[in-house]
Amino acid sequence: MRQEQFIARHRAEWDAFEQWLRRRGAGPRRLRTAGTGAVPDEEIPARYRRLCQHLALARRRGYSPPLLQHLQQLMHDGHAALYRAPPPRWRRALEFLVAGFPQLVRSQGGLMWASAALFVVPLVGVFLVLQWRPDLIYQMLDPGQIAQFERMYDPADPRQALGRESGSDWRMFGYYVMNNISIGLRTFAGGLLAGVGTIAVLVVNGVSIGAVAGHLQAVGHGEPFWRFVAGHAPLELTAIVIAGGAGLRLGLDLVAPGNRRRRDALVDAGRIGARLCLGVAVMLLLAAVVEAFWSSTHWVPAGVKFGVSAVLWVLVLGWLWRGGRGDALESGDAP
Repeated sequence: MRQEQFIARHRAEWDAFEQWLRRRGAGPRRLRTAGTGAVPDEEIPARYRRLCQHLALARRRGYSPPLLQHLQQLMHDGHAALYRAPPPRWRRALEFLVAGFPQLVRSQGGLMWASAALFVVPLVGVFLVLQWRPDLIYQMLDPGQIAQFERMYDPADPRQALGRESGSDWRMFGYYVMNNISIGLRTFAGGLLAGVGTIAVLVVNGVSIGAVAGHLQAVGHGEPFWRFVAGHAPLELTAIVIAGGAGLRLGLDLVAPGNRRRRDALVDAGRIGARLCLGVAVMLLLAAVVEAFWSSTHWVPAGVKFGVSAVLWVLVLGWLWRGGRGDALESGDAP
């Protein structure tokens, strides 16, 4: 058989194998999404064996070096994809956090924006209202809570810690971890109540934070408060919004499953939510580290804290916006 006939007969099969390699990240370049007519994974071993036979035939018949080199490269890449050891678990986790998690967040973009609105609009609204009517704080918080917050952020207090009245850094770290993650889980799990629970948690948290911030700003305690929250806000507030988006996904699929059975829709939403919650938990853990060991430091100048906060906002939002773009990882590919 002449080389041209050999190539014409098998070209489509080689191209399909090469497309599979590229989707798996094993080929010469990576594709973002699978094309139409993708080869099922279960057919790949048989196709790989045929490729080896084609290479042996091409060598025996003395075909051109470029063809032999192309088939040799396909065989090499196929062997690596089929027989290489799976990546270590830590590497899979890192790949998920760097690329898979932001991909998954972006894939739920509409719900993430809805979650942000449910959280941010009440927060900003209550803050602005309290600048106009400071006395309304007594309809939102009891006098004991108000007095406690005023003591914690009193600018005349010479204590060496902001945002807390007692407790070592490590003790407060444990408290922040439990508190932050419990808020994230409640926000997500509230989706099981047809999404109403998630909406309630987002709105209530937005109102609470807006009330505290608005009151402290109105009574002249705003500077210590902003110095305290500036460091951990990028991670903590963004994580709450993402947990809210996951909860809304759960509620939406429960209420409107489409052409799926309600149970199947709920399972699909639960898988997405579970992966999102993995990333949220890491974000809240990091937020607790910042809150316990950086936010509470009294001696760091306000300009430094606000500068660090700006950098963290850029990093967090840039990671969620750009993370995993152009990568071969499937969206939400979790460890």
